[in-house]
Amino acid sequence: MTQSFSNPLVEQREFVAGSSAVYLEEKSVLVVSGEDRLAWLNDLLSQKLDDLKPGVCVEALWLDAQGRIVRDFHIVDDGEKAWLITYSAEVDTLVSQLQRMVFRAKVTIEDKSADYAVIATWAKSVLGSVISWLDPWPETAIGGWRYGENPTEPWQYIESLVPIAQLESVWKEFKHCGTMALDALRVAAKRPTGPNEIDDKALPHEFDWLASAVHMSKGCYRGQEAVAKVHNLGHPPRRLVFLHLDGSAHSLPDLGDEVFGTADDAIGKVTSVGQHHEMGPIALALVKRNTPVDIELRIITAATGEELSATQEVIVPIDAGAVVDVSGLRGKR
Repeated sequence: MTQSFSNPLVEQREFVAGSSAVYLEEKSVLVVSGEDRLAWLNDLLSQKLDDLKPGVCVEALWLDAQGRIVRDFHIVDDGEKAWLITYSAEVDTLVSQLQRMVFRAKVTIEDKSADYAVIATWAKSVLGSVISWLDPWPETAIGGWRYGENPTEPWQYIESLVPIAQLESVWKEFKHCGTMALDALRVAAKRPTGPNEIDDKALPHEFDWLASAVHMSKGCYRGQEAVAKVHNLGHPPRRLVFLHLDGSAHSLPDLGDEVFGTADDAIGKVTSVGQHHEMGPIALALVKRNTPVDIELRIITAATGEELSATQEVIVPIDAGAVVDVSGLRGKR
């Protein structure tokens, strides 16, 4: 994907104004059809999907048995087919895995990435698109749970699916916008997404992803027991924070650069970075849960060795989790 076509700060303003669009070349499109598609997806993913109404846009996570995030999906059903948008890394393996999980369900899974382009816009869909997904973030979805405060920065993000054969017509309606502009706006909205925020230990609780992508009272799915255990009785080991970076630095950190507190041991890592047209340099980072919220953090850039200072804003509070009051359940001594 192209990071920038001109000035990314100008591109941000044009994107929010609705005059530019981003071609998300590293996104894939899967189509799930068949009369059992919604029940099958409901059994597989973290969101309640068995009664999903046509045109309703939702987000869902695919978890492993330990409740760790494998992949995130943007989903909308048109009454006949469920359209799933996800990042393209290892998508062939993903499709094979999903097909092996069909069993006797009347479900067909197809990779339609070669047929459709994913175009990101702000507040309006692309003309000629077959379907569009409006991001439910930052609202808390039905059945969801938010640990922190609702993000207040605007986020009116839409992904439209445009037939590849009609892709050139998009650029008659919109200017080109690069991914740097989009990343900055997403970071400002404190919006986690795959693959940036997902590693082999990622739990939904660490990102406040329970708010938009997990239904806390739906039926069984893989990882549900682990999700409920952390939410009700435990605490996630890490938490996502929003960082205001030192504007006098010569460079921005890269994804994966280590974050430090007052000691010399790393307490986390950078997951997303942006140069915002109003806030300046900003980032998302995943740090140890018990990191004090009032200390200044430091980032050491792996590329240059430069040290950047950063002040944090809470996304996921230190006390996230353990929502059940077990005091009345303990036996008498």
